[in-house]
Amino acid sequence: MGLISSLSNAVSGLRTSQDSITILSRNVANAGTPGYHRQSLNIIDYSSVNSTYARSAGVDRAFNISLQTYYNRQVSDTASSNVMGDYLNKLQGYLGKPGSAGSLDTMFGSFKNSLQALATSPDDYPTRANVVAEAQAMAQRLNSLSGVIQELRQETETRIANDVSEVNAMLISLNEVNNRMLDLGMTDTARAQLYDQRDRLVAAVAEVIDVQAEYRPNGTVALMTRSGVGLLDNGFSTFKFTTAGALSPTAQANIDPEKSKVGTLSLTTPSGLTIDLVQQGVLQGGELAGLVNLRDKILVEAQNQLDEIAAGLASAFNTITTPGTAAAGGGGATGLSADISHLKPGNDVLLSYTQNGATQRVRIINSANGEDFIDASGQRVISVDFGTPPDVAAVAATLDGKLPGLAITANADGHLQVLDDGTLGGKFDVTGLTTRASASGTQQGDMAMALFVDQGNSAFTDNLDTDPPQIVGFAARISVNPAVISDNRLLVQFDIDRTLGDAARPEYLLNQLKSMSFVSGSSPAANEGRHQLNGTVEQLIEQVLNYQGTTIGSALTNRDNRQLTLDTITTQMESEYGVNMDEEMARLTELQSAYAANARVVSVVKELLDTLFAST
Repeated sequence: MGLISSLSNAVSGLRTSQDSITILSRNVANAGTPGYHRQSLNIIDYSSVNSTYARSAGVDRAFNISLQTYYNRQVSDTASSNVMGDYLNKLQGYLGKPGSAGSLDTMFGSFKNSLQALATSPDDYPTRANVVAEAQAMAQRLNSLSGVIQELRQETETRIANDVSEVNAMLISLNEVNNRMLDLGMTDTARAQLYDQRDRLVAAVAEVIDVQAEYRPNGTVALMTRSGVGLLDNGFSTFKFTTAGALSPTAQANIDPEKSKVGTLSLTTPSGLTIDLVQQGVLQGGELAGLVNLRDKILVEAQNQLDEIAAGLASAFNTITTPGTAAAGGGGATGLSADISHLKPGNDVLLSYTQNGATQRVRIINSANGEDFIDASGQRVISVDFGTPPDVAAVAATLDGKLPGLAITANADGHLQVLDDGTLGGKFDVTGLTTRASASGTQQGDMAMALFVDQGNSAFTDNLDTDPPQIVGFAARISVNPAVISDNRLLVQFDIDRTLGDAARPEYLLNQLKSMSFVSGSSPAANEGRHQLNGTVEQLIEQVLNYQGTTIGSALTNRDNRQLTLDTITTQMESEYGVNMDEEMARLTELQSAYAANARVVSVVKELLDTLFAST
């Protein structure tokens, strides 16, 4: 090997060592920079007949497509779990733990105890005053919890709007990065930095909405949702959120856009196609998916359950229960008849009979929705429009067609009459026919009373024919009848001439509260996807607290598990992409030694050439 070849080899070594040290210094400087990927110099060895030398061939950047794809997916799932866990944790704080001060079960227990004391001492003013105070506390607690839920729903809308602004800005930035990637004159160092920016932006988008990223050989990236909706390719899509304003319990999502009363979230593609992300089920991960799920399902379910408790509370006090009277017909047929003329929309009739020895239970609701289904308690529910005033003959004709084997007619008194199949049939026996009407006042001669009322002091009848049904949002509106607040003697005096020592009404109310059973959901459509409640008011409260506790606990556990998985992947990425200072320092020592060796070769060649030139 000649001197010139040796000099060329040494100079190439110096150059590659210098370039490697430059890359190494960049790694060390960015050791703590989030999203920085470790860089290394790509060196190619060239061999010829007379010499071997090294040459720099660009900068390599640590990157693993498989790991990056998995990371993006976990970012989306973790963001969704985090936002749901955070909001439900807030809700848990407001609900309180079962048995704690201020929790619904504790407050209901105090209210029930006050009624028991009233049944013992109906003529005692402080005892009556305590019942009113406990009733007010119960109603106000339902009001406040309903308000909290709507505040949380409102927060989700605000956060959705913020997320939409952020994701639009990030998609614009990613589109700019893609355009810059097409610049073939860009230096390797600048391109590596652009790669880091690209990956940070993709991960940031993944926090907001679930994405699938296609990393292309030219450095650009295309994004689409898991459901296949394009977000970024030849151009970028634009998100849009149109708020619905202040949310109330009656402002709920609906598959019919015309009936939906919540904010709309849409996406417009570069081609101009607009997609409703919620209606078309596009969202499968990311913070947006979690927020929409909270706003439209999880928090709405919590509100529905509070409404069921409020409805049960009001109905237990204002329900006038009237058993049917004995009735008979031809052929030995026997049964019962009941007056339904006083039943308001939402009131019902309970029918029970045996068929071949098996007990059948039917609840007949005064409603025009025409639903016929089996509720969570196994009871058949039939909706019949009674009319105003009730048309007993029409009601009987409708029921007669729905309940074959029974003879259902309007008797001579204008009452609904239900008879069995007589002695010849022997398959059916009518065992019960009870009407349940709603008391609208306090001194009408009935034991029941309107202690809890709806907005405008109107009676709660559980009317299904209003839009929305009366029960929707009732927890936010329930209050104690002002007449009872003004005169607590009404808790005892069910008629004007009754004495304060008569415990009949308190005992009736207490018995209703302990025994009257309720089943949530008014129709199959209303029941879909909901947790069904079934039991007394006290049991409803227990079921709600247990359900919410389980739901919240599961959400928090899922949040922690998702975060742990993401942390594990992040640690793996840091190991694969990050800068190891020990390795960099060891590499620096090697480069210094190589640089010094090449410098020594240059120095020796120079000395030899100087000697050679001096001797000529």
